[in-house]
Amino acid sequence: HSLFFKLRVYLKPWLFFTIHPQLQQFIEIESQKQRFQQLVHQMTEVCWEKCMDKPGPKLDSRTEICFVNCVERFIDTSQFILNRLEQTQRSRGTFSESMSE
Repeated sequence: HSLFFKLRVYLKPWLFFTIHPQLQQFIEIESQKQRFQQLVHQMTEVCWEKCMDKPGPKLDSRTEICFVNCVERFIDTSQFILNRLEQTQRSRGTFSESMSE
């Protein structure tokens, strides 16, 4: 969950609705940074397990190519999932709007 969500859970409802818009924006930006860091950590873990047989003083070309390909596939997959979620949300929004008319 995002930091904003966690704050909302812990704060009393009346306090949640009085949060200044700039504070709310700051919290959302920090939450996005946190999600990005989690994504980088996850990508590093996945690609390390996939590509690194045993650590050495430097990467050989095969390992370097594996890392590059792994990161590119991870980014492509993440982008595909985000696009699919956006499409799903848009179609639900369109469906909901047509049902309410």
